Parts: sequence; structure tokens; C-alpha cells
Amino acid sequence: MSSYHRSALPLPMLSGFFLKSFRILLLPFALIYWLIIFIRNWMYDKHILRAASFGLPIIGVGNLSVGGTGKSPMVEYLIKVLKDHFRIATLSRGYKRKTIGYALADEHSTALEIGDEPMQFHLKFPDVPVAVGEERIAVIPQLLHDRPDLQVIILDDAFQHRSIQPGLNILLTDYNNLFTRDFYLPTGDLRDLKSGYKRADIIVVTKCKPDLAVEERNNIIGEIGPTPAQQLFFTSIKYGDLYHIVSKEKIDLNDKDVLLISGIANPASLKKFLEIKSRYYETMLYPDHHIYTIDDWQDMRKRFEKMESKNKIIISTEKDAVRLIKFTNEIAGMPFYILPVDHQFLFDEGNRFNRKIINFIQNFK
Repeated sequence: MSSYHRSALPLPMLSGFFLKSFRILLLPFALIYWLIIFIRNWMYDKHILRAASFGLPIIGVGNLSVGGTGKSPMVEYLIKVLKDHFRIATLSRGYKRKTIGYALADEHSTALEIGDEPMQFHLKFPDVPVAVGEERIAVIPQLLHDRPDLQVIILDDAFQHRSIQPGLNILLTDYNNLFTRDFYLPTGDLRDLKSGYKRADIIVVTKCKPDLAVEERNNIIGEIGPTPAQQLFFTSIKYGDLYHIVSKEKIDLNDKDVLLISGIANPASLKKFLEIKSRYYETMLYPDHHIYTIDDWQDMRKRFEKMESKNKIIISTEKDAVRLIKFTNEIAGMPFYILPVDHQFLFDEGNRFNRKIINFIQNFK
């Protein structure tokens, strides 16, 4: 299906060419950044700085780069696999929330109080405790005090935070920007050493083509060079059914014109999906974790009203939805739909991944 696309950016943005050129000019700062993280990791490796461990299974999910690898969908995937077998909880920093310190989500929590991704977990899995706290080494005892029956904790975005030693580390890397091909901030997107991949127990290459060839798979395995103790998996993005942000009514996307509202780190896969599924789409892109204002909503509505099609809808992500739901009264009568996303394991290896996770918990000592 053909699709026409027009993009509108609410914030001024440099073209990709000039942005890359500018980032290359920042190479001296990237080298300084590399030196800082090298020293920090060396101090942990030499036990000058010590990592704490706890007496229950802790699963860490993270990456070596800045955002966009699918951490939140992976946490949700783990919740789905584990929640019917173990008493689990998630623990996040609560990035860009307006509060500080430890908080445990309840029926009164908002994205401003606990962060958008933890709020997303809480809304989708209300029976799973969702906690936030900057200093997770201090927060875990508080969480265990509040929920002493917990059997498993999933640490969201924790790979480079080495003050805690998870029993199982899951490292994600984007197929379109493998950590092996990236460089350090601010020239590239890496926020941790490339060699840090060796600390992972499981490596997942995310956002792959659904028809990834075995030959390319093997080439990527060779490029990453997993240790004998590591297991490597490949996933593609699987989009679920569109549902209304307020009424939860589901619809089909085919033949519709779309205004895409996105405030995520990397919407490239989402745009590719719309190129295939929609008749026509326009975009309004915001920074990752953007806190939407009423002015933003007015801009979205005006842009939507200017679209001439009679068969048009607004689409956003679940991560964006928890930051937009505060405008329920304004949105309720609008065709505003959410597109859920999940990991789909390639090469029929989903069950092997699931068994690896469950065996870790069952055999934990």
C-alpha cells in the first residue's frame, strides 16, 4: 500500500547532515566522556567501587546507548512471562518526573509523579507493584519493606548503573545502530563502554527486520562476539491493535490518514509501519519524555483539523499516552488512538528466551 508522508516538527531541528557534522566537531568532548566512564568502570572492576547484591532474583534491563532500543517493551514482555508464576515488581528511576525519592505507584499516581514509563507499566499491569527511585541501592530495601512477599524485581534501564549487581543482566542493542558501530556521547549515542557488553548474560538485538536472513544473523553474532557464557537473541517490533486512548475501542488502520504524535527517542520504526499500513500520514515529533502542555494539545488539534481527509485519525504511543491522558476531556470526542508495541522473537527462539529467564529465577540461590 502506498503512503504519502509530510512531517512537521514542533521544535526547530537541524537536518541529519548538519547534525552529524556538528556531532563530529564534539569529538574532543566524546574522548573526555570516554575517559570518565572508563575510570568509573575500572573502579568497579577492581572493586574500589562496590556493587550490592540482594537475596532475591533481580533482572536488569538496559543498553549501552541513549534510549531507543526497546527497554520498556522488554520490561513489559518480562512482566507478561513472569507475572502468573512469580510475585514480581518493577523498579525504575522515574525519569523526568516532578518528584524525588522513593515512590510506589497506587491508584492516585500520575506520570508527573512517577514518570511516563513506570506509569505505563502501572496502567497495563495494575496488580504488579511499580516503584521508582533515583538511588536504587537504597530503594530496594524500601520496596521489600512495603512488599515483603516479592520473589523477583525487574530493574528498568539499569545496565550502566553498577551500584547494584543484578543476578541476570539483559542488554539491548538496536539492529539499526548496533553498539559495535556507535561512538561515545556527544559524538555518538553510547553512554557506557562498548566492552561493557561482556557484563550481560543475555544480549538482544532489537528492531530487526522480520525477515532477517540467517546469514545476516550470523554476521551480527560475529560482529558482537558474545562470550561462551552469553546468549544472543534477535527480535523485531510487533505492533498490536489500535485502541482509543479514552474509550479503549479498537479499530483497523488500513486506508486511514494519520497524524502521528510522537515523543519517543527513535520513532523510525513507527514511521516505517505507517508507510506500509496507512494511506497517508503526517508527523508532529517531540523530544523523548516530553511533558505535553495544553498549548501542545491545541497545536495537535489545529494540525489535525487542517487535514482534509474525512477518514483521518490521530495515533500515538502508549508511552506518550500516559502524558496525554490528563487532557481526557479534550481528547474524549477525538479519534485519538494508541498503537501498542511488543517484542517478537525471531528464529522461533521466544520459548528459549523465556526458559532462560524462568530457570534463572527457579535456580536462584
